[in-house]
Amino acid sequence: MAPRRDPGRSDRVPDKRGPRSRPGATGSALNETLQPRPAAPFGLAARPRIPLDGGDVILPDPERLFFVCGPTASGKSARALEIARQTGGEIVNADAFQLYRGVEVLTAAPSSADRLEIPHHLYGVLPPREPVDAMAYLRLVVPVIDELLARGKTPVITGGSGLYLKFLSHGPSPLPPGEPGLRAELDALPLDALVTRLRELDPAEAARTDLHNRRYVSRALEVCMLAGVPCSTLRDDWEAATAARAAKLRGIVLQRPRAELHERIARRTRAMLEGGAIEEVAALHDIAPGLGKAIGLREIRQLLDGEIDRPACEELINAATRQYAKRQDTWFRREGWLKTEDHGSSAPER
Repeated sequence: MAPRRDPGRSDRVPDKRGPRSRPGATGSALNETLQPRPAAPFGLAARPRIPLDGGDVILPDPERLFFVCGPTASGKSARALEIARQTGGEIVNADAFQLYRGVEVLTAAPSSADRLEIPHHLYGVLPPREPVDAMAYLRLVVPVIDELLARGKTPVITGGSGLYLKFLSHGPSPLPPGEPGLRAELDALPLDALVTRLRELDPAEAARTDLHNRRYVSRALEVCMLAGVPCSTLRDDWEAATAARAAKLRGIVLQRPRAELHERIARRTRAMLEGGAIEEVAALHDIAPGLGKAIGLREIRQLLDGEIDRPACEELINAATRQYAKRQDTWFRREGWLKTEDHGSSAPER
């Protein structure tokens, strides 16, 4: 179902055919940053800039959306329900793993009771083998939101997948998609060498990157080499170009004391293992790479294969979830348009 075009809306995604001026564009500064640049000073071959697809997607009116964000186990689902009740809205998923069916327990999808009370959208809509990324998500979610707005409903968008939320709130990033050949070259280098190169080429990006996370460091370098311009420049120009849209966005980010969040994570993990997640994983066979990254899937497979016992499986899932929650918290703290809501121990663990 293709997104409807409303002549009164102008928030378009960057055109696949490359940067060009269009009526209502924010200016030429961002377009100029997307042009190919000279070879990057890495000693590796320069690659051409690959524009991102999505020129046919029209972003919804930001003033008519409401976002509920936060780290895993912070209570997003329960808070989204409250807001939907208050506004007469309906809930739209922005969690990459909850798009898949057959893993409802593993991914802590909303309960049947919650879905009966308030309509929920884009939960369990994909088979486990179907790959999805932020651009594919945007193509799924925009028609759903358009239909809700046409019925006069407020889309209450909730989830913890920062990039998916960012594509919907601001539009796709100008960062080029990955290139397997270049990624393989970077993967062959030690992390210390990657960090040194990132600090030399793009100190601003290095300062806001978790330098212990190889994937983040490698991706920042990959962007620099593919675009021929510092990754931080692309990010900053994109933020500046989308500032007018960001000023109209509405949303909250839930925060909790770290110790309390960790306790909630532990209780959720235990409930997940007792509630059917092991059986869900046992039934999975051919799955998409993205779903393969779902926290708990690898650990439960180790349990099923006899490599670890139940207590070890539970602790590994807890540790991975705590790390993920920390990354989510870091991401959402950078989104200045989100208003912080501090929550105590009374909110449900969803």
